[in-house]
This record gives sequence, structure tokens and C-alpha cells, in this order.
Amino acid sequence: MVKGFNMTELLGFVGLGRMGSAMATRLVGSGHKVYVYDANEAAVASMVERGAIAVKSLAEMASTVSVVFTSLPDASIVKKVLFGEGGLASAETTIKHVVDVSTIGTAAAQEISGLLRSKGIGWVEAPISGGPKGAKEGTLAVIVSGDKADIDHCSPYLANFGRVIEVGYEAGLAQTAKLANNMLSSAAVVITSEVMAMGAKAGLDPDVLLEVINAGSGRNTATADKFPRAVLTGGFDYGFATGLAYKDIRLCVDESETLGVPMLMGSVVRQMLAATNAQCGGNSDLTEVAKIYEGWADVEIRSKKGKV
Repeated sequence: MVKGFNMTELLGFVGLGRMGSAMATRLVGSGHKVYVYDANEAAVASMVERGAIAVKSLAEMASTVSVVFTSLPDASIVKKVLFGEGGLASAETTIKHVVDVSTIGTAAAQEISGLLRSKGIGWVEAPISGGPKGAKEGTLAVIVSGDKADIDHCSPYLANFGRVIEVGYEAGLAQTAKLANNMLSSAAVVITSEVMAMGAKAGLDPDVLLEVINAGSGRNTATADKFPRAVLTGGFDYGFATGLAYKDIRLCVDESETLGVPMLMGSVVRQMLAATNAQCGGNSDLTEVAKIYEGWADVEIRSKKGKV
């Protein structure tokens, strides 16, 4: 159990995808009553088996809990969940704090923060990084901004997900930091795909090439984790959808341009994700960027271990 928890406070969790369900499970494991909601009934049933309590609607959630976590695909869905008919920020809500772990962009975070504060509800933006494995193990980077009092109240809960890093007390700052992180992460996948395709085409063993890179200065998150786990195996199952990655990169490039900072390399990453999204579909895995390069090079980037 993480120190600082108020064990009498009722928690809610909306959005039970791979990341959300893992985080909600950690809250349940901390001994809290956690009420859950998702449009996917199977995801809700799975959480109930782990000890969560299901609610039938967002309105029921709004009239039950004090702190609610949202883990949702994009800003439009976050707004609908909060402010749509029967949403969490309804007039009769018992909710005092909304903690959003989604990646929704700076402008949306600022807008939502203002709308919630006009209703007397605190907003903590806490986008996360670390993938499904980090969510399950509680080793995520939790990037936090918002009003200090709201952060202080909610940080003990967030600490259960991983390391809490406060980046400031203004809405939008955590989103900017998360977009910067995701740009670098996606860029690593793109450039690693290029050099691995080149190496495979030249006749290098992909396992050996990764060993060289990871022992040298080229090591990055793609060479150290994503490629060994999801590309060399042929599984392409790292756990982060291409459509979501593409959304994050678009947000990052747009944010940078709004600030007057040219993002030339980021624009290339954006186009590669656009190509992957178009060819493989939004539900494909981010690591399927490598498939685009495999097609261009007419080669597969696969492990030769165990093969004669």
C-alpha cells in the first residue's frame, strides 16, 4: 500500500483498456473500493473478478465517488465522459477531483481544467509513460500538473502507478511534457526500423546487430525493448496502437508549431506513422512501422535464434 492513501475515500476509474485496467487493478490491490465503468462489458466483468465494483452508468459513478480517474483514447471522448449528458461533471456529482491519465494535448487540457473549475471540481492531468508492462508492475512515469492542492491530494494514489513527476502548477504542462516524450519514443521506432532493415538486407543477423547497437551509443527504447520483444519475434504485439501513437505525434507537431518551434524531424515521424496507420490500420501495433520498411527493402527483420 502506498503511504498517504485516504482509505475512506471512494475511487472511480473510467476506461479499462490495457493501461486503464492495469492501473485500476493496482488501486484495487491497495485495498480501496474502486468503482469502474467502460463501454466494454467484458473489461468491466474482468475488473469485477479482481475486486472492483461495477456501475451501470457514468451518472451512477458521478453520484458515488470522490476521486475519478479517466484513461481514454482522446480529448473528444474525455470531454464526452465529463460533460456529455449524464456525464461525470453533472450538477449532482459527488466528485471532487478528476485525474486524467490520457494523452489529450495541451489546449484540451487547459479547456477541460477551466470547465471543471467552474463547477468546483479539481483537475489533475497525469499522462503516463511506460507501456502495459509498466502499468502492470507499477513502474510508470506519471507526469503531473495542475493546482498544487489537487496534486497533493491525488499524488498518493498516483504513486501506486509509478514515479510521480510534477512538472508545474499550470494546466497543459504535463501534456506538453508527455507529447515530447512520445515523440522521442516513436522516433526511436522509426529510425530503428530503418537501420534494422538496412542491416538485414546486407545480411547481418538482426540479433547480432541489436547486440552491437545496445552495447554502443545507438541504444534506445526501441532497440532495448520494442524490437527484441515485438519485431524480431514477429509478434508485433508491444501493446500500443498505431492510431493512438499517430494521434500523439500529430498533437506534438501541432503544439510545437503553435509555439513557433519548427519540428522538422517530428514531421517525418508523423508521416511514417500516417503511412503505417493507412497501410496497417489504426488498431495495428506501433511496432508495425517496421513492416513498412520490410516491404520497401523486401526483407524480414527476424531473429535467427533456434533456426538452422
